[in-house]
Amino acid sequence: MAHAYTPGLKVSKKLLVTKKRILPLKGEVVAKVGDKAHPDMVVARTYLPGDVEPINVANQLGLPPEDIESCMLKKIGDPISEGDVIARSKPLFGIKWFSSESKSTLEGTVESISSVTGQVLLRGKPIPVEVKAYLEGEIVEVFEQEGVAVCTWGSFIQGIFGIGGETHGNIKVVVPDNTTTLEDKHIDESCKGCIVIGGSRVTADALKKAIKVEATGVVTGGFDDKDLRDFLGYDIGVAITGSEDLGTTLVITEGFGDISMAQKTFELLKSKDGEMACINGATQIRAGVIRPEVVIPLEGDVHDKQAAEEVEQHGLVIGSPIRVIRHPYFGRLGQVSGLPSPLQVLESESKARVLEVTFDAGEKAIVPRANVELIES
Repeated sequence: MAHAYTPGLKVSKKLLVTKKRILPLKGEVVAKVGDKAHPDMVVARTYLPGDVEPINVANQLGLPPEDIESCMLKKIGDPISEGDVIARSKPLFGIKWFSSESKSTLEGTVESISSVTGQVLLRGKPIPVEVKAYLEGEIVEVFEQEGVAVCTWGSFIQGIFGIGGETHGNIKVVVPDNTTTLEDKHIDESCKGCIVIGGSRVTADALKKAIKVEATGVVTGGFDDKDLRDFLGYDIGVAITGSEDLGTTLVITEGFGDISMAQKTFELLKSKDGEMACINGATQIRAGVIRPEVVIPLEGDVHDKQAAEEVEQHGLVIGSPIRVIRHPYFGRLGQVSGLPSPLQVLESESKARVLEVTFDAGEKAIVPRANVELIES
């Protein structure tokens, strides 16, 4: 199969999008099959165990560890509040002032008491966790005590890199074309609550301005890696993102540097100006690849199997739009114009399957199939 090992980057006007919304621990599912979902709708909830904090009661009371149980005022499982006395030594000579106390440092429960170490473990209050639908669509499946699957028809765009988590807002295109750098001058108070669409690279000042005016997201072609490092204050490293608490989610569609957003991607976003979109900047480049994404919900019956088959992706074929992801044509867009079957000898003298690509400017080149990324449309 020609497309078996070709990575794909989806940019589609219409696609059936299904997302599983799963709790980190088993809990309660509060939605049912057939329910209409919206991005802020809570579909499942649970509680994470609170933080554990040890207290060296034996040391505080000046007792050997084996004696602390006789001094405990609270037992395992007892509820406690911050400042509660959990243990008190017996008064010396019967005088109350000659006794020592150990107090709780948090609100929660007594987890364990050790007569070996002399320590008492306190467990903080459970931490509530809610999972939201993220998409506007329909609940099509329920996983008991775990979560749900939300399905919607939508325009779907995958990015190369992103930071920040799930959010939503109305699309606002602020640049005239896909080659324009997104600068702070393009962003103003009218961008509050919106997903700002740029063209080429976004500057660090523009991203800071977006956060200042409370834009929910920024989608653009490229970002300078130095700006990213200066903005975050640290190196991304292995590129696992999505947990950043910036207030604004960033999705980069093409890569790092002065790279214009693909014309097709820009035109799709521009055609959706003013419509609601759901975005997620979470990125993972290790095993189990996760790409940042933009989903623009559309009307349609999610149970229409015939419609789903009509938009099914068919892999790498003649005419498929691709992006080269290796030197010397890194970042260039084109179409597959040839798929020769025999292995060919590369400059490195190794053998590999190749394809012929015709770039947008009309130039042709032969590149290894492993060096391209399919733009699934």
